Parts: sequence; structure tokens; C-alpha cells
Amino acid sequence: MEHDDTPRRERSPGIKLLFVGLIALVLIAPLLLVYALVYDRQDQSQTAQAAINAGWGGAQVLSGPVVVVPFRTTQTQNETVDGKQVSRVVEVEKLFYISPVENRVTTRIDPQERRKSIYRSVLFTAQVKGAATFALPADLERFGVTRERLMWDRAEVRVGTSDARGLTAGGSILAGGKPLEVQPGKGPAASGGQGFFAFLPWDGQGTLRIAYALDVRGSGGISLVPRGGQTRWEVTSSWANPSFSGSFLPDKPQVSDKGFFARYTVDKLALGQPPVAMEDVGAPSSATGANYATETPVIRAASSGNVSAGGADEVVGQPGHALTVDLIEPVNLYSKVDRSVKYGFLFIGFTFLAFLLFDVVGGARVAPVEYLLTGAGLVLFFALLLAFAEVVGFTLAYLLASAAVIGLLTAYSAAVLKSWKRARFIGVLLVGLYALLFVLLNLEAWSLLIGSVLLFVALAGVMYATRTVDWGSVGRPRGAPVPG
Repeated sequence: MEHDDTPRRERSPGIKLLFVGLIALVLIAPLLLVYALVYDRQDQSQTAQAAINAGWGGAQVLSGPVVVVPFRTTQTQNETVDGKQVSRVVEVEKLFYISPVENRVTTRIDPQERRKSIYRSVLFTAQVKGAATFALPADLERFGVTRERLMWDRAEVRVGTSDARGLTAGGSILAGGKPLEVQPGKGPAASGGQGFFAFLPWDGQGTLRIAYALDVRGSGGISLVPRGGQTRWEVTSSWANPSFSGSFLPDKPQVSDKGFFARYTVDKLALGQPPVAMEDVGAPSSATGANYATETPVIRAASSGNVSAGGADEVVGQPGHALTVDLIEPVNLYSKVDRSVKYGFLFIGFTFLAFLLFDVVGGARVAPVEYLLTGAGLVLFFALLLAFAEVVGFTLAYLLASAAVIGLLTAYSAAVLKSWKRARFIGVLLVGLYALLFVLLNLEAWSLLIGSVLLFVALAGVMYATRTVDWGSVGRPRGAPVPG
């Protein structure tokens, strides 16, 4: 068989572009695998944090104090007797809730970090001190109850904290300067019924001053549910990365590297709650979030027979309000790695585009396998970033992973493009891309604008560089001298 020495001709530039696009699409699979890996590691991190928090306490919601007094009233009940509807009047026992006229609270949050393997969680111990003033409205009868029906010998004052596991140091209540014996449970509904209470020696006459204190442990954040008249809350901590949310924001919070200070002032008109009520104020639908549902489940006391003071309380079907301070981590590495993976095609596209231009315009032939290996190195960057970030933090991990990939691909480009001069261009391109990505990850609000402008500039540069390329033509024959 005669050997054909006729050199084969290369594919047209358009066909090369098509092959490069197909290889880029193939790289979707490993990018998606890295994307799934980020979610899996984040889920493991949350599981580890939950295990750390389990023995310490969760996000805490503080509520109260509130004075609760049982009272007797009559109620009409309808019953079926011998197939006939019969109405009768019975006496039932309900609870009367008295909110403070004024409540001043100070909270000192001492944060700490606990680790489990490579994962960590932000915990805290909060010292809470408060002083509240109570007084019955002068027109009490207009609220549906008279003083004579109130059973003052069973009056209680209740203070709530949503995760009672955090009350390891206990709590105290003083009425008129005298300490009361506190008992567990019976917290306000805003704290899910958890907390502590004390029987109160008050007959409703004059003004009652309550002082209370508690040390509470928790994790993530702490919230205060304002109630009644004016609520003032001052929060201080050495944690430098707070997040203020909830129904109200603080007045000019001060945040620095040494910690933060926040002062809240909430007036009764902003709460929309009466000073006294026959129903407890429902809990916020989200303990530490800013959005609340329009309703909370209504829990009613039994209407027949007597309901003791320790029975089920009535909860008003209206939303609660909360002032929330979260202790957030300065860098959420999983969210940043997740966002960086979304820019994966930006890296692949620009690098492949540079190779294609060297191929089509500069005459340096790049095989499909070489595109594929280069893309694999670019995808590997994100896996390295995730692995390093869990151990040494995001910024240092970014430097290590990007330096490793830039060095690898620059050296490989020298062999593929047959020129260290061209390889240095690829290296400079990758340095610029990784620097740009780091800026985009830290300037989230401007990332779309910056990215869009740079993509426009890149497209304009490519259009200029390829303005003379005949994409449908067939290139030089194999074996022809390579220009440049």
C-alpha cells in the first residue's frame, strides 16, 4: 500500500471554537460535583455545630417580666341533654396578664468559640439585669375585670428564656427590694413557656418595682421581646461582628474591633399591645429572624370546670415582636466557596479563550486533551479552596489554592504553547482572574456591575483580536511552518 505523504489540513477556526465549547460543557459535571461537595461539607459543619450547641444552649429569646393573677368569671356553656340544647352559666378561672409600665434591661454578652474537629461554633454567656415597674390602670374595669375578682394571694411574676438549659447559673427576682423564691417553668408564651417564676406578695395597690437578674448560656444570638409600656435594652459585647435584626433596630449602634454597644428604645404605641389582657402575648414566629408570620397559633384554656394557675395559659393570636442581636462569624467560608464555584465558567472561559486565540491567531496548536487537562486544573482550584479553608481560613486558603493552580497551569502552558512568553501571558491572566474573583467575593453589592463591565471589555478585546479571522476557512496544512 502506497504511503500518502500529502499533509492533512487543520480544522477551520470555527470547528476549533465548537470543540472548545463542547469541552467546556463537559466540565460542567466536575463543577457540579464540587458544588455538591460544598453543600455536603456545610451540612457536616452544621451537624457539628448542633452537637456543640446541644450541651450548651441554643439561640435565646428573653421575655418578661410579666405579672400573672388568676381571676374568676362566669361563662355560658351550651350542652346537649336528651337531644336538646341546654345553656347554663358556670364559673371558670382564667389568668390576667399585667405588663410592665417600664422595663429597663442591660445585657453583657461574653462570646467564646468551641471546636469539634475542624468545625467551630460561636457560644456565649449573657449576664442579664433588669428593672421593671408595674401599676394597674386607673380604669381597670374597662379592660373586662374588677379588682374584687382578682386572686392576689396567687399572683405570680414570670421571666422567660426560650432554652432553659442555658439557666445553669439560675436567676433571681426582687420585689420592692425583697428577694423572692424562684421556681422553674411558667415562662411567658414569647419564650415558649420556659423560664422561671415566683409567687408575688402584691395586692395591686400602688406601684410595684421588680428587679431581676439571670445568667444565661446560648449560641448564635439573643433576642428580647418587648412588652407593655416603654422598653429600653442596652447590649454590650466584645464580639466585633454583630448582626442587628428583628422588629426594631438599635439607635446608632457602635461597632469596632473591640466589640459593640447597642441601645434599643421601644414605646408601647409601637407594640400595639394593651397594658393588661386576659391572654398572653404570643411568641415571634422566628426567634432570631426579622420576619414574622401574621398570626401565631391560638392556645385556649379549658372553658369548663376550674383551671388552676398552673394550667394551660391563653395565648393571644397576634404576632410578637423581638429585638435580636446575632453573633455572626466574620467569614462564612462555605457561602464564599459556594459563590466562587459559580464563577467557575468565568475562569474556564477566559483561559480557553486565551488558548484559542494563541491557536487561531498565533498559530500555536492546542489539542482537545490539553484543553481538558487545563480545565481540570481550573476546577481543582475550588476543591483545594474548600479543603484548605476548613483548616486555615478562607483568605489564606485562597492564596494557597490560587498559587498552586497558577503555577501548575503556567508551567503546563509553556509546554502546550511552545513558548514561555505565551505561558507568562497565561500566568498573568490567571493572576488577574483570581484577584478579580477575590474582589467580587468581598464586594458582593458591586459584583454584578464589576463583572458585567469586565465581560464587556473582554468581549470587545476578543472581537478586536479576531476581526480578521475567517472562521469558516480551513487552516494551513499540518507540517507547515508555525508563524511567530
